Amino acid sequence: MTPDRYHLTLTSDGRPVMHGWWGSKAVARSQYNTWKRSWGELPDARITLLDEETGETLTNWPEER
Repeated sequence: MTPDRYHLTLTSDGRPVMHGWWGSKAVARSQYNTWKRSWGELPDARITLLDEETGETLTNWPEER
């Protein structure tokens, strides 16, 4: 397990607010859901979960339309 594989970012009004890195995909997804509940009301909030090893964006909130 790579300790910094899953990277979670939160931006508000286009500015970085928080970053977090986890080695476990399950833990990172749990944090993603917690951040949505806790910080989703920030102006123009955007939360992204990225797999740093593959470069794949695993999920975004709000979802692209």
